[in-house]
Amino acid sequence: MKFKINRDHFSYGLAQVLNVVGSKATMPILSNVLIEAEKDQISLTTTNLDLGIRCKIKAEVKEAGSVTLPVKRLASIIRELPNVDVVFDCSPNHQVKLTSGGSNFRIMGIGKEEFPPLPEFGDEKAFTLEQSELAEMLRSVSYAQSTDETRYILNGVYFNFRDGKLSLVATDGRRLALISKEMEVSAENAGAIILPAKTVAELTHLLDKGEKVKINFNDRRCAFQIASNKDTGGLVDAVYLYSKVVEGNYPNYQQVIPKETHQRIKLERELFQQCVHRAALICTEKSNSVKLKVTSNLLEITAQSPEFGEAHESMAINYSGPDLQVAFNPAFMLDPLKALTKDEVFFELKDEVSPGVFKTLENFVCVVMPVRLS
Repeated sequence: MKFKINRDHFSYGLAQVLNVVGSKATMPILSNVLIEAEKDQISLTTTNLDLGIRCKIKAEVKEAGSVTLPVKRLASIIRELPNVDVVFDCSPNHQVKLTSGGSNFRIMGIGKEEFPPLPEFGDEKAFTLEQSELAEMLRSVSYAQSTDETRYILNGVYFNFRDGKLSLVATDGRRLALISKEMEVSAENAGAIILPAKTVAELTHLLDKGEKVKINFNDRRCAFQIASNKDTGGLVDAVYLYSKVVEGNYPNYQQVIPKETHQRIKLERELFQQCVHRAALICTEKSNSVKLKVTSNLLEITAQSPEFGEAHESMAINYSGPDLQVAFNPAFMLDPLKALTKDEVFFELKDEVSPGVFKTLENFVCVVMPVRLS
């Protein structure tokens, strides 16, 4: 097996597949990238058995073949090579010689036989979306995923294709984020999956390559084909991401969303975000809440901690309802504010013990449980 490749293209391709490989691989082969050369391209594949990624990069292939090499070490070497052209030469005993300018490396590889193949998909449920749209939807909700491994059902983002729309939901039991988009969903294509948090992170990282992303899924696994523009880092063809799904039933998220909230306040998102952020600078682990006090045309944001002192911010709002006071964990308010891109956001409140709800004019909702006022 022998090929010549552009260093930056090779480095870019390895960067696409690198993150799948954890530091504690259960088998040595899982620390490796499978490199397969044929025609005028090489394909790079990594997997941790739950999640796998494959991409294809253009190259001048002199001799077809395959080998697997430790991906993290290889990526570090390729990134530092002196010349743009890299010659990759693999002997029958899986020893690889890399040449670039005056640099020569010999790396021991492992044969392809031991590498677990990525499953190919047949005619499962399939949908196509704009990459930019899916990336924005994931950004809008993924911060609300649970990191508590005992609640594994919540360790991911719920994709629900039904009733003429796609809804993405994430919750950790103390807040819930939901965004939906209208799309054509036939009765036989309707279905739902829970995409694991690690897959969500990888998918978000990959969704900037081109226009479309195709999703296939069944009850146990899913695959994303992420189209790439021809000029993106030497990529040819789509990047293929395969993942197992979290098995189990997602909780009924609709019942968490308040049917009625009494007061609605329109806020300048960035200004409100800055005020909450500054007030939260005074918070500590013990006193981790920011209090919102709503009076006629005024929103006051305060935080205090016995160790440090207190912070007070105020901003003008258009409000004529009754006075309200309610406290929240500042991170739970800041996360949706940072994730959104709209200038205005609506914040709905009922009383000091009911959840607060962030909404936009689009189909976005974030429900946040309050902190008890002391």
